Formats: sequence, structure tokens, C-alpha cells
Amino acid sequence: MVHFLIGAHAALGEVGAIGFLWVLIELLNPTTTRVRRAKIIALISVVLLFLSWFTGGYYYVNIYGEDVKPIIKEGPQPWVHGIFMETKEHVFLFLPFLALLNSLILKKYEKEIIKDKNIRISVIALCVIIFLLAFAIGAMGYLISSGARAALEANLG
Repeated sequence: MVHFLIGAHAALGEVGAIGFLWVLIELLNPTTTRVRRAKIIALISVVLLFLSWFTGGYYYVNIYGEDVKPIIKEGPQPWVHGIFMETKEHVFLFLPFLALLNSLILKKYEKEIIKDKNIRISVIALCVIIFLLAFAIGAMGYLISSGARAALEANLG
């Protein structure tokens, strides 16, 4: 039941999310060096989120859909899939693209971001959204795994 792709998917996503928290911190008091570092961190974090996206997608299509989903839906907590997995799927579809947008804004407005407070606040707000959504998705993943464990325990007991 436990598959290494679940851990890889979660770890890549959460490290990517932490990267955007780091970008936010760099932009609280921006300098040329901090903005340059924020651009690099944002780009690495985008890559991590896309890797998490592909890892999770592969797991969902090849393992979860056939092996885990039916167990959860027949178990004592079928709503876990219906609510949390459906939400997780849809939110996670656009999360890497929000991250890419943030990275592209940083690249395009690299020179202006130090002086233009509105651009900086926009990038920081997007960092907060990415960070919070990624950790909410992680929490949903935990609940989905709990639903699978509850279903397995109900079948064994």
C-alpha cells in the first residue's frame, strides 16, 4: 500500500512550497542580491513543484486509481476521496503554474521590484498563496492516506 512515490510527491511539493516562503523573505527587504537569489530560488521551486506534479500524477494514474481509490470508497470514510482528493486534484493542477507565474514576474520585473512596492507586494502575496495552498494540499494528502489506512484496518478487523 505505501509507495515511495507518495513520499517523493509530498517531499518535492513541500520543499517547493518552502522555496516560495524563502522568496517571500528575500523580498521583505529587497536588494539586488536578494532579488537575484529570489529568482533562482523561485525557479528551483517551480521545477520541484512540477516534479511533484508529475510524480503525483504518475502515482494517481498507475496506482491510486486502481488500487487505493476503491479501498477508500468502500471503507468507513469514503468522503475522504470525494472531498479531499477531488479538491487536491483540482487545486494541485494549477499550483505549479502559479509558481511559474511568480517566477516569470520576478524575472520580468527584477530591476523594478526593489523600488516598486506594488510589484513587490503582488509577488509576496502570490508567494503566500502558493505556500498556503501547497501545505493545505499536503494536509489533504495526509487525510487521504488516513482514509486508506482506516479502510484497510476495517477490512482486517
